[in-house]
Amino acid sequence: MDNLLKDFEVEHKNPSEVALRRWRKAVSIVKNPSRRFRMVADLDKRSEAEGKKRSIQEKIRTALYVRKAAHLFLNADQNAAGRPEYKISDEIKEAGFGIDPDELASVVREHDIKGLKTNGGVDGIAQKVSVSLDEGVHTSDVSTRQKIYGFNRYKEKPPRSFLLFVWEALRDLTLIILMICALVSIGVGIATEGWPKGMYDGLGIILSIFLIVMVTAISDYNQSLQFRDLDREKKKISIQVIRDGRRQEISIYDLVVGDVVQLSIGDIVPADGIYISGYSLVIDESSLSGESEPVNIYESKPFLLSGTKVQDGSGKMIVTAVGMRTEWGKLMETLNEGGEDETPLQVKLNGVATIIGKIGLAFAVLTFLVLTGRFLVEKAIHKEFTDWSSSDAMTLLNYFAIAVTIIVVAVPEGLPLAVTLSLAFAMKKLMDEKALVRHLSACETMGSATCICTDKTGTLTTSHMVVDKIWICEKTEDIKCGNSESILEMEISESVLSLLFQVIFQNTACEISKDENGKNKILGTPTEKALFELGLLLGGDFDSQRKEFQMLNVEPFNSVRKKMSVLVALPGGELRAFCKGASEIVLKMCDKILDDSGKVVPLSEEQILNISDVINSFASDALRTLCLAYKDLDDPVYGGSIPDFGYTLVAVVGIKDPVRPGVKDAVQTCLAAGITVRMVTGDNINTAKAIAKECGILTEDGVAIEGPEFRIMSPQQMREIIPKIQVMARSLPLDKHKLVTNLKNMFKEVVAVTGDGTNDAPALHEADIGLAMGIAGTEVAKENADVIIMDDNFRTIVNVAKWGRAVYINIQKFVQFQLTVNVVALVINFVSACFTGSAPLTAVQLLWVNMIMDTLGALALATEPPNDGLMKRAPVGRGASFITKTMWRNIFGQSIYQLIILAVLQFDGKRLLRLRGPDATEIVNTVIFNTFVFCQVFNEINSRDIEKINIVRGMFSSWIFLGVMVITVVFQVIIVEFLGTFASTVPLSWQMWLLCIVIGAVSMPIAVVLKCIPVERENPKHHDGYDALPSGPDLA
Repeated sequence: MDNLLKDFEVEHKNPSEVALRRWRKAVSIVKNPSRRFRMVADLDKRSEAEGKKRSIQEKIRTALYVRKAAHLFLNADQNAAGRPEYKISDEIKEAGFGIDPDELASVVREHDIKGLKTNGGVDGIAQKVSVSLDEGVHTSDVSTRQKIYGFNRYKEKPPRSFLLFVWEALRDLTLIILMICALVSIGVGIATEGWPKGMYDGLGIILSIFLIVMVTAISDYNQSLQFRDLDREKKKISIQVIRDGRRQEISIYDLVVGDVVQLSIGDIVPADGIYISGYSLVIDESSLSGESEPVNIYESKPFLLSGTKVQDGSGKMIVTAVGMRTEWGKLMETLNEGGEDETPLQVKLNGVATIIGKIGLAFAVLTFLVLTGRFLVEKAIHKEFTDWSSSDAMTLLNYFAIAVTIIVVAVPEGLPLAVTLSLAFAMKKLMDEKALVRHLSACETMGSATCICTDKTGTLTTSHMVVDKIWICEKTEDIKCGNSESILEMEISESVLSLLFQVIFQNTACEISKDENGKNKILGTPTEKALFELGLLLGGDFDSQRKEFQMLNVEPFNSVRKKMSVLVALPGGELRAFCKGASEIVLKMCDKILDDSGKVVPLSEEQILNISDVINSFASDALRTLCLAYKDLDDPVYGGSIPDFGYTLVAVVGIKDPVRPGVKDAVQTCLAAGITVRMVTGDNINTAKAIAKECGILTEDGVAIEGPEFRIMSPQQMREIIPKIQVMARSLPLDKHKLVTNLKNMFKEVVAVTGDGTNDAPALHEADIGLAMGIAGTEVAKENADVIIMDDNFRTIVNVAKWGRAVYINIQKFVQFQLTVNVVALVINFVSACFTGSAPLTAVQLLWVNMIMDTLGALALATEPPNDGLMKRAPVGRGASFITKTMWRNIFGQSIYQLIILAVLQFDGKRLLRLRGPDATEIVNTVIFNTFVFCQVFNEINSRDIEKINIVRGMFSSWIFLGVMVITVVFQVIIVEFLGTFASTVPLSWQMWLLCIVIGAVSMPIAVVLKCIPVERENPKHHDGYDALPSGPDLA
């Protein structure tokens, strides 16, 4: 089978267009292309959308660069003459605004600096949109602003209605042919047999088709609703704005013109706007213009475009255009075209469906030829070859309908769609468990993950940080339960305390804001908040500190610098720089220290060793260490840059970040599942090792290494060390990217990696599964991730892996079940046609069987929740065979049993069942049909576990499975007992019902016997790459 599926192989992430087109070309037999390929990317539309995107980017580039060049050759008068005039409507004036929406949008879109000056600069714009830059928009004005300036939403495709799904299900070619056959049958039947008897056969087919179409449409519609909900969640972005005089978080969709937005590293600019203030703001415009060169934003270059990314620095902007008035809005409209790439399982099962479809088509043609041939031979034998009647035409039409119905059953359109159903179900459940899957293939791939490279802070730890120890004036003190008295008892001088307040409150990204109840709330990262709370605990006054000093420059913390620096002007006009960050880095920048009396003295080698010992002792207690330092600048003239040498060390702080409850168990679950967990952190190596040991990640034979040491290793050294690495400390995003790349390329691992910062984007993109943090993660990191962990919890990552495995094995169960039905239905109809000249299963009966094995079977088996046993097996390897030898064993074993039973009933049923009389044939055919259906019902239960004997474990907690079983049995009773006129059945006695059920139930002990038959394996692994088949008491 694997050789036949070589054209149906695609990469699970970023597949090439060549591979995508290759498998599409290889699909040859499709009953309903619109349904089969609904969840498949439209490559032509995607190509067209790419053309539109390039056109828009070219237009933006023209606005950004060509217009600027043209300004050099045009004078102010010409510019003024060339600028269109905008009139302010009465509606705008009545609303209290002084600028037209299109004029306001064009100022930023065209980078019209003269237009901005004409309108009075940023202050003038603020006045014209009736907003205070300090107070922000008033909540009561939001609806008015949305009415005048528009909503921050983009054009999207309208959702498909239920009737469209009904129409799509009706476009199945085989069903259309059957409907035509049914209508002809009704016409001929009424003409020959009269009303209403002549219409029963045809009406039965039409009713069956109606039932199939409705069940299919309902299933597909429900899937679309689930994907719509997921898509809505994916687009949720929260932004920080100033409204009603306080900083608050709102949805990007609630943003309006006039809003004052706070921007920081990793944010996506949510709308077009004008820069108000900030520090070192650098914007990446590549997503919009295609240009990779970052742009510095400042007062003379103040235009910010929606959809661009904050690469560095921080700032505030006033929103000037939202939604479709921005170029990003037009670009987003094109991005909706083409759809998402299909997953490897979807592609593989399209291949399986194609191969089986070809076999089914051959059987259908052979069956029709055999039936027709036997009929013609019999007419010739009876010398009736030239004597044709309407009943003969009906017989041939019936043969044709049976052949077409065999194609309906034989071409398993439901296989690739079952993957979509299973993924939609899993993604919905994962969303409830705080994991948002952004790409379908990620859910599938996570089941094969062999390695998780995880961050420490917030993922393995709680991210609820507090300062636990402080070293200041060459003394160490514990801070317990928020008790500041212990520090004050150290007799720190007022000057030292003042410096400590300065390094804390001046060099911070934290802000104090009032919540809805008017209470003070600290906004900032967990590390920043821990330091800030220490300052408040010691009696510091944040507001007075900020008013006393003038901020001149800020270098925000990022994962490369590993420090934050600020430059301020003191009240006397002198300049002072403050720095805090990774202890080793900041310590190297210091050449002076505050001694035990609070005086500044040179930093000796001995003191450096002593401080390093303090840092290591803090780190060994699993504390995150930071150094706080300052530097007075001799030159009072501000040069713009913040120095990185000559600092005076003020304090070393140790911040406690407790390990999350349950993380150790989750790590053990991963190890039992064959998933290696590696911690990759920017923290001190001793801190990292202490936390890793507490989590169960670092073992005795494991290696903890620092990023600088790792990145200079040769490829051969990396090959030797990488399998042993369990902790990487003081790492840069580049180190994480290199580790991920080597794990994939050198060791063929399936790697999941977590990330939260902007610089983690390359590693998230490179990994097989990129996992972004929902709380601590930047929007850039989330955009490059495949899954967003909404609660930043490592246990949630383990849940994603568990559901990924459940998807894979659920599809295997469904494939095994469907192929068994296919084999039996094809062979019994063909053999019977050859030997008896008739098919035991009619068109209506085959359509019902098709619904059992397709839509209902997928619902029952593809939506089974995961069990704990899934995480006690090794991951499925890259390139592992999907339909395994164990599955073939089960398929052929059950098929042989069913074929023997049905053949015996077909050829000797009357004698065995002691049936006589005119209705004996109808009773036997009904028993055959009923037995066949119950064999499938019990085989569906058998398929719940491919290897294990205990197939009822967890069944009664799977309400979808139980519901499908009940519906199948109830409808079977109705069809046999009450719809015999349409389904060609007759009511059965209770003894016959019992016989059919018992024959079906015998398949369960047969499954037990089959599972005890060993199958040849290349290695002692489970059939799907998991562990070996247990024996003895563990077999159950």
